Amino acid sequence: MLKFRARLTLILMLMIGVSMLIAGIFMAKLLEDSHIKELEANLVRELRVIEMTGDWNKAGDLAFLVPYYTSQTKRLKEFTDARVTYIREDGKVLGDSDENPEELDNHAGRSEIQEANREGVGYAIRYSDTLKRNMLYAAIPVKTAGGEKTGYLRLAISLEQVENTIRHLWLFLLIGLGILFLIAGVTSYRIARGLTRPIENITNVAKQITNRNYKARVETKSLDEVGQLGQAINRMADSLHMQMNRILENEGRLKGVLENMGSGILMVDRDQRIVLVNRSAEDILGFSSNELYGKKYDEAKQQFELTRLIQECIETNEPIREEIIFYYPSERILEINLSPISQADGEWSGVLVVLHDITAMRRLERMRSEFVANVSHELKTPIAAVKGFSETLLAGALDDKETARSFLQIIFDESERLNRLVGDILELSKIESKRIPLQLSPTHLQSIIQKSLDMMKAEADKKKIALSMNVDEALFLEADEDRLRQILINLMANGINYTPEGGRVSVSAELAGSGTDGEDERIRISIKDTGIGIPKKDLPRIFERFYRVDKARSRSSGGTGLGLSIVKHLVEMHHGTIRVESEVGYGTEFIIELPVIHP
Repeated sequence: MLKFRARLTLILMLMIGVSMLIAGIFMAKLLEDSHIKELEANLVRELRVIEMTGDWNKAGDLAFLVPYYTSQTKRLKEFTDARVTYIREDGKVLGDSDENPEELDNHAGRSEIQEANREGVGYAIRYSDTLKRNMLYAAIPVKTAGGEKTGYLRLAISLEQVENTIRHLWLFLLIGLGILFLIAGVTSYRIARGLTRPIENITNVAKQITNRNYKARVETKSLDEVGQLGQAINRMADSLHMQMNRILENEGRLKGVLENMGSGILMVDRDQRIVLVNRSAEDILGFSSNELYGKKYDEAKQQFELTRLIQECIETNEPIREEIIFYYPSERILEINLSPISQADGEWSGVLVVLHDITAMRRLERMRSEFVANVSHELKTPIAAVKGFSETLLAGALDDKETARSFLQIIFDESERLNRLVGDILELSKIESKRIPLQLSPTHLQSIIQKSLDMMKAEADKKKIALSMNVDEALFLEADEDRLRQILINLMANGINYTPEGGRVSVSAELAGSGTDGEDERIRISIKDTGIGIPKKDLPRIFERFYRVDKARSRSSGGTGLGLSIVKHLVEMHHGTIRVESEVGYGTEFIIELPVIHP
């Protein structure tokens, strides 16, 4: 902008300077021509006077005529203050006021003489070799009374005065031009500054807007074209600021949605490069966005099946939906939806890939299917027994009272088992659907464990199993007393059922965390038996519904296969954990950890 201002100032100065110079030259030339014209007119008048007052037609030889006309010319010079010359008609100089006529050349070829011969008056300006300066010559012909030309009178004056006048004029003109240049320079600079400063301000604001500083504004002090341009820039900045805020807001929303979506999003552009990867896609594919972003889909680290589907979508330009099992970074089932992206004109511009992790859903469907199959199987066994023995009784077994009593006992036991099974299924359903809220209250742990042991004493006595407890009297925790008792009874019953006669079931409780160093205070409850134990291969699955280590032994013990699953759900509802340690032939220990205070 400073260069532009300097150029504009220089242009204005040159325009003013050239204009003044041309005007000065024109004035000087006009003055010079006017002065010379005036001198020429004066010389002609003087020549007419000289012609009328003198005798220029003397007869005689050169010896007489030259001195005579020389004296005449010298006398006239005193009055005219100019060089006077008389020239005969053939060009011979007969008299001259300044030079010896005998030494002068023939003047017939002089321009003023020739012009006087043609026009009646002749003028010439030339450098005089004799006088060494520019001279103005004026000549008229001399005629006899009959009109015959006999010679020429010529006056010559020096142009030194005219040249001095013109020289002074040029000096004055140059001084004036210099002063004018100085004034013009200051004026031009101020004019240029007045023109360029608003433009410079507008340019700076435009640069700031280009650098995304949309708060920059032009200060407008006038309503001329530059001021209107500044106002237009301000309106444009307001519009850009509003649009960018809207774009950033929408971008933030879109980014928030993409980053917090449970589904993975992958986008491939028209150059077949990956241009979008959200956080869920990173987790699902097992690669960070830095490893995928900007690379071609067939060169980036990813699953071969996904690369194949993208290639197929690009080639067919049709949506694709498929379920694929991925084994990296872990085994999971993915639902992959690929959709070609087109612009408004229908031109293909990329592929959008949406990844859904449906592993949990498929596992839930499998568990539901297995649960229905297990429930059907478990319900079918007691129902078949009840039906079979009832048919036998109806067929005539009622007549044999001992057989009838035995069959009725079996029917009663199976109906009881069926009742327990239905009850456990309903209980588990309520617990899993969280339709039974916990009624939390301070609970004295020793009392509730003692009551649970008392309830199981009769069952233990049948098998001569010893029950014992080791619980500090000062232990309290926040829990649902009924649900906690249900947990303890289920685990104790499990220990009694799978412990041979003469065995032992013990319950202990202790603090697992003191609450220091940011650790939550927890209580650890252990139910340990000396039973048959559980093989290591079955330990990970014992909390599954209807899972039995020894199916024949479980049914004979009257278990439904849902007790441990109910226990696990109730423990988790108390924000606790349960684990099992067991060794075949030596017994099993269930370890529960519960928080003293719920969050």
